[in-house]
Order: sequence, then structure tokens, then C-alpha cells
Amino acid sequence: MAKLFRGGGLPWLRAARDGLAAIRVSVGAAGLSTGVLECLRDGVMTTASARAKLGLDDDGLLEPWLKVLEAHRLIRATPEGWLLTRQGRRLLDDDVVRAAYEGFSGFHTGLYRELGLQLHGGHPRQDIAERGETIAQLTRSMEPLLHEVLVTEVHRVRPAKILDVGCGAGMNLAAMLNAAPQAEGTGIEIDNAVSDLAERLLEHRGLTGRARVLRGEVATLVAEGKVGGPYDLVLLANVVYYLPLAQRVPLFQELGKLLSEDGTLLITTTAAMPDPFSRHFDLLLRAQGQGMELPETEPLRQQLAQAGLRPAPARRLAPGAPLIVVTAQR
Repeated sequence: MAKLFRGGGLPWLRAARDGLAAIRVSVGAAGLSTGVLECLRDGVMTTASARAKLGLDDDGLLEPWLKVLEAHRLIRATPEGWLLTRQGRRLLDDDVVRAAYEGFSGFHTGLYRELGLQLHGGHPRQDIAERGETIAQLTRSMEPLLHEVLVTEVHRVRPAKILDVGCGAGMNLAAMLNAAPQAEGTGIEIDNAVSDLAERLLEHRGLTGRARVLRGEVATLVAEGKVGGPYDLVLLANVVYYLPLAQRVPLFQELGKLLSEDGTLLITTTAAMPDPFSRHFDLLLRAQGQGMELPETEPLRQQLAQAGLRPAPARRLAPGAPLIVVTAQR
């Protein structure tokens, strides 16, 4: 350690640590994309049998690749062959963990690999349009923080009808309906694959009798009279930043019309703050070329007021995290 400090000190050690973390994420993602981890799902397999099952002509790369996965503790060698570890099985079976490896090795870091081209006039990115399912699963990582807020708000409002705009995989709607056993809920989701996730989850939770998922943009669905209402609680969780600034006040106005008397609009979002992830996410959104950007806290409250609502002071979901919650009433 003394020699390392004399040679380069903490900057070198930090750079090496960050590099190894990047490799670890890439290894997990490649374990998924190459099919090797899935190949071992059902039990022990030799290198030769894995090669045959995957139909590989690997020129000797498969064995060292398997040893890389072993070094990262995703698989282990046994006398009979290769076997998934508990960590490897979790990567396969936990949707949030899987999305994290796929997302951070893919579009989250691809943003910077391709940023030079985009700065020179290259085409906008298509991450939001093409990776909706992965993004929806990644968003679930905030559920422990978010659901506490949702349940508290449900107990305060005591809603009979709940609307979740941009409901994603349906976890938030399910949490609110579980906290309000007599309530009915509607989710709105524009991505068909993500809508499928929500419908399956609501069915699995036994909530299909009290919940439905509408597919499409909220403004279009409202204009077509499909949303119904009024709603006592309307949730906009991790959605507002997908809208250009000019569309936010009109959306809040539309949602305000759907509220019952003294109904509550609840907004949770990553906010624009001097935080590494906040700055990264804001850049990723802006790189889509569709006017997306993270909201700033006070301008967001001002937009709610312009829409005719009464916003409460913003609160942080967790100390030090760029996650805020704002409620507003008619």
C-alpha cells in the first residue's frame, strides 16, 4: 500500500476501483446477453455441453469466459462442470437486478461512449423509446422509499378512486390499492410491453377486480373520455421529466380537472440538483432530443400553481438523494 501511495496515491486507487466496477457490471450484462447464465439455469453443465447447447464456434474463448464469470462469483466450478451461484441466479431471476446490469452496461454508459458523435450533430438517442421495459424495472429500485410515501398519503386522503399516470410495472398502483382495500384504481401507461407487466402484476396480486390499465397518452385518453373520474388521489411518479417544459402546465391542468373536490395530485421525481446521478440522468434525457429534462424544485411548484393547483412545499424522499415529492390540491 505504501508503494502504491508513493506511486500515484488515492487517485490511482480510485481509478482502478471504478474501472473494476465498470468491468463487473459489463461481465454481468454479458453473462445475460451471451446466454451462458441462462444455459446453466437447470443445473451443472460442462464446457463442451454448454458450447453445444448454445451452438457456439468460440475458438477457445468459452472456457476463459466461464472462468471470468467464476472470478466474479456468478458461477462456480464443480467436479461435474459449471454451476450457477446464488449471485448468478439472482441476476437471472431478480428483474430489478437484471435491469440494473443491462441498463448501466448499456444505454447509461453508452451515452458517454457515443457522446462525441452526438455533440458533432449525430442523431438523438432512442433509449426512452426502445428501453421502456428496462427503465420501468430500474425505477422499481426506488420502491422502498416511494411506497412509504404512497401509503402515508393514502391513509391521509382515504381515496375511493386512484389514478396512476405512467404506472410502469404497476407496483405503485398495487401498493396504494393494498393500503386502501375499498378503493378502485386506474393505471395509464403508454408502453405496451410495460402495460403487459402491469396487468400481469395486478392479476398476480389479485387486484384485477379493482384495477385496470389503460394504454396510451393521458391527454388523448382524457379527450376520448376513457379515463373517467373524479379521482381522490392522482399519482405522477417518475414521469414529469419525460415531458418538455411547455407540456407540463397543460398536463397539470388536465390532471387537476380529474381530481375530486379537495383531491390530491402527488408527484415524485428525480430533481435537477448538483448530484452526480441527477446530472447524468438530466443529460441522458436531453440526449433524446425531445425536450425532456429534469425538473427544478421551485419551478415545478410554480408550474403547479399556474395550473390552478395549490402545491405544498417539496420534500426529499431520502436525505442526500435527488428524489423529491410534491403534493398539490385543487
